Amino acid sequence: MSGHSKWATIKHKKGAADQARGKLFAKLIRQVEVSARAGGGDPDMNPTLRTMFQKARDASVPLDTIERAIKRGTGDLEGVIYEEITYEAYAPGGVALLIEVLTDNRNRTGAEVRSLVTKRGGTMADPGAVGWQFERKGTVVVDRKADEEELMLAAADAGADDIADEGDAWRVTTGPTDLHAVRTAIEEAGMTVESSDLTMVAQNLVPLEDKGTAKRVLDLVDALDDHDDVQAVHGNFDIPDDVLEQMDV
Repeated sequence: MSGHSKWATIKHKKGAADQARGKLFAKLIRQVEVSARAGGGDPDMNPTLRTMFQKARDASVPLDTIERAIKRGTGDLEGVIYEEITYEAYAPGGVALLIEVLTDNRNRTGAEVRSLVTKRGGTMADPGAVGWQFERKGTVVVDRKADEEELMLAAADAGADDIADEGDAWRVTTGPTDLHAVRTAIEEAGMTVESSDLTMVAQNLVPLEDKGTAKRVLDLVDALDDHDDVQAVHGNFDIPDDVLEQMDV
């Protein structure tokens, strides 16, 4: 089990705290709205909206709140127009970061992201310097109680690429267009899906075997995640389990 994958699972658990603050709800609603604006308000005809809709439901966002967000996206209700931007950066230890944001003020958000990165020992990168190291994938997190063989059969038949054991959950990786089919197949096989999402997966990982460097990287990722306009932070770091166990995460 890679430390980076384990950290992704830890962040999934920490989502409960974000929900309590309302921050996660606000980000998910914004993602739904932007998806509807880009591809229309019918989830059956808009795969990205379908994914964001399900992601919001997994996080217990009320259905009427999601539906209003869709209507704002399609123009049926008045709403703010958000711009999608991906910033590229390097964290301490040479770790590559992709920072996905939705903003109604590019200049403000850009300055704030740059400040967060540089104050925590990172540097901003030129467009394209980091992005080539990542590949868009779908991920499905499945309850650990699921039988491994049954999960492998259901997921593989639906087109999944890989299944990883993350200790207290299974993480199934898919191609971006196969996400919905794989999730549906797993649920129809009677297994509990905790979440599913589209993400950027690093092709090669940078090992962080020094506790201090690992902590600085995670502090930066946390600070970026906490920004209202930042929707996702993707990194190519791998923290060994023994280093993670030394850290209070």
